Amino acid sequence: MTTSTHRPGPPERGPGTPTPEASGTTGTDGGDGTDGGASRTGGRSLIHDLAAVAGAALLFAAAAVVGRAYDDSSQTLRLRMPPLYAYWMPHWGPGTVAASAVAVLVIAYGPRLARTLPWRALLPAAWGGAMAWSWSLTLVDGWHRGVATRLTTAYEYLQSVGDVHDVGATLRGFTGRILMDAPDNWPPHVAGHPPAALLTFVGLDRIGLGGGVWASAFVITAGTSAVAAVLVTVRALVSEEAARRCTPYVVLAPAAVWTGVSADGYFTAVAAWALALLALAATGKVRAPACTALGSGVLFGLACYLSYGLILTGFLALAVLTAARTVRPVPLVLLGMAPWFVLFTAAGFWWFEGWSTLVERYYQGAARVRPYTYFVWANLAAQTAVVGPAVVASLRRAAAGAGALAGSRPGGDSRGGDAGGNGRARGAPLFRQEHRALLLLVAGGVCCVLAADLSGMSKGETERIWLPFTLWLLPATALLPPGARRWWLAAQAALALTVNHLLITGW
Repeated sequence: MTTSTHRPGPPERGPGTPTPEASGTTGTDGGDGTDGGASRTGGRSLIHDLAAVAGAALLFAAAAVVGRAYDDSSQTLRLRMPPLYAYWMPHWGPGTVAASAVAVLVIAYGPRLARTLPWRALLPAAWGGAMAWSWSLTLVDGWHRGVATRLTTAYEYLQSVGDVHDVGATLRGFTGRILMDAPDNWPPHVAGHPPAALLTFVGLDRIGLGGGVWASAFVITAGTSAVAAVLVTVRALVSEEAARRCTPYVVLAPAAVWTGVSADGYFTAVAAWALALLALAATGKVRAPACTALGSGVLFGLACYLSYGLILTGFLALAVLTAARTVRPVPLVLLGMAPWFVLFTAAGFWWFEGWSTLVERYYQGAARVRPYTYFVWANLAAQTAVVGPAVVASLRRAAAGAGALAGSRPGGDSRGGDAGGNGRARGAPLFRQEHRALLLLVAGGVCCVLAADLSGMSKGETERIWLPFTLWLLPATALLPPGARRWWLAAQAALALTVNHLLITGW
């Protein structure tokens, strides 16, 4: 909330004078230490950030305590370490040293490289850093358990690859094998998704990349590319500066614990690139916007047949279009999506029938006993371990910034408040139009999470299931003060390493 006390506005700036953002100092960072007002503002903002992180920690602790209080949480909640789908097993592996080294390197050099590398070099560097982080965390569990057999369990897609001899026949009979009482019913993950998820691994097998190792390598490689997609989207909608500022946080996200290895990492990347292409087409920051919009539609169509839940990325698509202030790409996006629906329907799989049958199957399994009243808030608690403390603090700043923008004068300079939620202060970051786009993008991710949560179709295991949505909370880290960046990155890395070394997460 902004205060009513009048404070002097920022001093006039000449044409060549950098803004606080451009110079790398803001009121939330305390500036250069010469402005007592800015320092006080930064101190209050930090206190508010830490209070938000403490609140998130308390929420997680409450979910853990309440979950363990169930008479038999492994049977009622179907979780051994609520609110996470995991079990306690302190361990270390060949990835321990590597993961620690990657974390130290990103903390030490990531912010500077993000600031100085040419844009075309930054994208592959960020992807490479995310791959190194994901692979090293995966290898903490060892090669056999972490890589070779992770996607070969009785729940996974590879169990059914050998059953697909005729793709057409598989599609015609796919829905008939979803229910648990159906003859030769599909394993849980196959039954829980449209057929393109299974057919992806069938395709890998057909080209000679069968088995658990190749599947894991594919999932990690594809999943970590979502990092580049996020940066492309933020640059197109917000600014290159904002994309650079959030880069180290996107690379070192604790979500990598679940991206490697789960097929949801692959789904996340497909949806992320669909949104990135949509942002490029909507803003016209690409040479062929029409072809880019078609490509976006193709990926959105594929996403619909990889996971039913990815239909919720419509909230993110709406956020992108609202931020770009245009709907021009929509007809071409729909045109790009159409072939998927035509081909799968013609082949015998009707998406809506598959979805309605899945709902019935869902309540034949764990959802039948898992209490909605617990998971509707414990799911959110689990996400604090996925996004990390830096994102929790960033969301607080985003909420404060949204309030400042809501109270600003229409068409004005949007100087109603700083990212810490304080009133006008000398040196406070200016929430200009570009910040509206950032807040819209983050709000799209929040809407996806809340819709999935309230639907009742996400009772537990949301650490991996919601990866396509929580990914879009990471850009909010562009609002964190540069001077505290390494501390927040260290907190992110410490959380990921702690979770990965103390728990076996199942993915």
